[in-house]
Amino acid sequence: MADSVYKVITLIGTSPDSWEKAAASAVETAAKSLRDLRIAEVVEMDMQLEKGKVRAYRTKVKVSFKYEKES
Repeated sequence: MADSVYKVITLIGTSPDSWEKAAASAVETAAKSLRDLRIAEVVEMDMQLEKGKVRAYRTKVKVSFKYEKES
């Protein structure tokens, strides 16, 4: 196996329904512009509140992807 280099970025996804959907939203959106996503790690979850009620679930996700060699 050749040497590899990976970049890790932090994303925050939101959903009115759940933390899981918030995390999935972050990864699915990133996958539209980044190739070869490898790992997604949930690092933090919180909620946006309004008048004492949950308005949105937010999930902070670290995502890694492989750098491609330039030609």
